Amino acid sequence: MTRSLFQSLDLGSTTMPNRIAMSPMTRARTTQPGDVPNELMAEYYAQRASAGLIISEATQISQQGQGYSFTPGIFSPAHIEGWKLVTNAVHKKDGRIFLQLWHVGRMSHESFHPDGKPVAPSALSPDAQVWIVDPKTEKGNMVDCPLPRALEKSEIAHIVNDFRQAAANAIAAGFDGVEIHGANGYLIDQFLRRSSNHRTDEYGGSQENRIRFLVEVAEAVAAEIGAERTGIRLSPYITQRNMADDEIIDVILKSAKELNRIGLTYIHLSEADWDDAPTVPDQFRHDLRALYSGKIIVAGKYTKERGDQIIVEGLADIIAYGRPFIANPDLPHRFYNDLPLADFDGGTLFGGTDKGYSDYPSWKQAS
Repeated sequence: MTRSLFQSLDLGSTTMPNRIAMSPMTRARTTQPGDVPNELMAEYYAQRASAGLIISEATQISQQGQGYSFTPGIFSPAHIEGWKLVTNAVHKKDGRIFLQLWHVGRMSHESFHPDGKPVAPSALSPDAQVWIVDPKTEKGNMVDCPLPRALEKSEIAHIVNDFRQAAANAIAAGFDGVEIHGANGYLIDQFLRRSSNHRTDEYGGSQENRIRFLVEVAEAVAAEIGAERTGIRLSPYITQRNMADDEIIDVILKSAKELNRIGLTYIHLSEADWDDAPTVPDQFRHDLRALYSGKIIVAGKYTKERGDQIIVEGLADIIAYGRPFIANPDLPHRFYNDLPLADFDGGTLFGGTDKGYSDYPSWKQAS
């Protein structure tokens, strides 16, 4: 067994002491009203600062971009000040943290939109649900997404600018960089796929047109904060939420070529983590390497051993872990010393208090 996971790595302007990243995970613990990051979140992230890189939970770039209750924003002064609590706490523990920039598109709820309609490339239902807190009962439940409205062409440039401004706000809040969320059926992903994009203007139709929005967002963010501080998440083999499209692999590879031109520091592949998830072919990984010279992060159902192996094979540079980091705040320590992992409580993922959030002990504390 090699120790590839514990080698240092230069990621743009950030030096990682190991190749273990904390994957972005929605936890819905913000202060209300306003969806403002808080001290509890600062404690949670600081506990996990031994990761080579923390990628924050998805964070809406605008009110229009929100799709779930209690998720954080990065578009108001209060958001910036709240996130400073988090970045300061992580940096005091010698950690590194990127903010994930998020616009959910049609994966939203009427309560977040004045006209009750989320926006999307086209007025097509995702046939999916989002987690919404009922203001009367103060309890959260998964509820159906309404039919969205198609974005006017003039609105697209405003959303590109929202991504740019959100990136600037993230740096003002002390983040080391940002990750653009272009995966998992959210707005950028919706533009990429024929199953969710039926537009007839220059943002729809051909593959080149469907990647246009992604490219414009990447260019705007990189121009604002530097390509060396900008990554992106993509999900070529995830098809839930009415997103199946047999052209998506070609589209992702064309996108990778453009992202290489722009100089983004990494591509983060979101791979499914359920038992019967589709296998990502090695050929795709080799094709991606041939087109993209930046770093590659992979996240899915990776064990320590499988993560180490894919780094040795040269098919990835960094392994991102999600659920294992929830219950094991000192995950790199446990991996390095071959210690058993604690299980997480799935019932406490969204919303709540410190229970199932910041109360998981480190190995030292548990011992």
